This record gives sequence, C-alpha cells and structure tokens, in this order.
Amino acid sequence: MNKVFNSAAEALDGVLFDGMSLAVGGFGLCGIPELLIEQLKQSGTRNLTIASNNCGVDDFGLGILLHTRQIRKMISSYVGENAEFMRQYLSGELELEFNPQGTLAERMRAGGAGIPGFYTKTGVGTMIAEGKEHKEFNGETYILETGLVIDLAIVKAWKADTSGNLVFRKTARNFNIPAATCGKICVAEVEEIVPVGSIDPDHIHLPGIYVHRLITGEHEKRIEQRTTRAA
Repeated sequence: MNKVFNSAAEALDGVLFDGMSLAVGGFGLCGIPELLIEQLKQSGTRNLTIASNNCGVDDFGLGILLHTRQIRKMISSYVGENAEFMRQYLSGELELEFNPQGTLAERMRAGGAGIPGFYTKTGVGTMIAEGKEHKEFNGETYILETGLVIDLAIVKAWKADTSGNLVFRKTARNFNIPAATCGKICVAEVEEIVPVGSIDPDHIHLPGIYVHRLITGEHEKRIEQRTTRAA
C-alpha cells in the first residue's frame, strides 16, 4: 500500500464530505497541519465539526476556515487568540463544545484505543458537568466523558518513513498523537519522508498503522505570540 501522495489535494481526494468530523493536531500554531488545512479551505467542504485544542488565529491555521464559514461546530479548550472565533460563538453562528485540555486529549486517545467512555474529576461542579452522568469512586465524584471517534484526522509531524511511522519534534507532539489515533482515516503532513528502516524503532512516536496517507512540503511555522526585547 503506497501511503505517499504528491500533494494535499491528492491526499484528501475522496475522503472529504459535507457534515464530516475532523480531529486536527496542534496547539496554537505549533505543530498544525497547515498544508492540509489550506486544502480544506480550497475544497469548500462545509458544515464541519472539528475537534482541536483551539481554532488557530484569525488569518492562519483553522482560523481561515472560520472566515469561509466552513465550520459548524468546534470541540475545543481555548478560543482566546481568535477574535472571529469569539465573534461567531457569541453571535450564535458557531456551535462550541468546551472541553478541558486534558479531557479533550483523553477523549481523542480513548476513541483511538476503542474505549467508549471514562470517568474524570475534571469539571465536577462546573458547567462542564451539566447533563453528564456522575458516579462516586472512593468517596469522590467523577463525571463520564465519551471517547471521540472522528471521520478524518489531519496531523503534522517532523519526519516519516514510507510506512507512515511518525516522529514529532518537541512540543509539536502536543495533540497530534491522540488526534491521529481517533480518526477513521489519518492524513499526515511531514517535513521529510525517509525509507523504511531509516528511523530507529525506539524513536518512533506514532506507529504507521494509524497513518493512511502522507504528504511532504514546506511549512511557514508562524509564531503565534512573538515577544522580543530591545538590544
């Protein structure tokens, strides 16, 4: 099975449809699949439900899909860096399901591991817990969260071999690994593709069994918050 495709357009061909769900790796603008996101914009696919820590910024990352009104619902932890995200949510144009960051990561991981639900203390006594099953363990109250199983996962890694084994660099691992596992189909974009056997098995962060399609390309890697000081 050849997993390597020549472009984002080819890699997403035949897997996109209106009303689908996506899991998107990245944290802020770190480790986001920017080439695949741009192709989503070009595809015009609409009414998307996207599970991702945030929605990028106004003019980069997932934020560009807000401006084209392609997103119907976000399952996210943080909206603070995106004015259009906040505007659409507050005006009722965008549905939002808030998740604590750890809960969102575990929902993705659980879905990828075939675990339909799990109990957590996070959110007990807050709006997060409303409408969810509560259960007591050892005198403490927990709420039931469900695992996420998603139509398509798009992620960004540093290096891959042709079998789809992935290596991430530093904090770019963030949500990429759990996001990749919970997708029925996973498409990864990387900076370099090497032959099978070139990567030490001990250095592989995500086994290729989770990855169905691969592309390589140049990445802008924009910095979300640049802080400098005078010389």
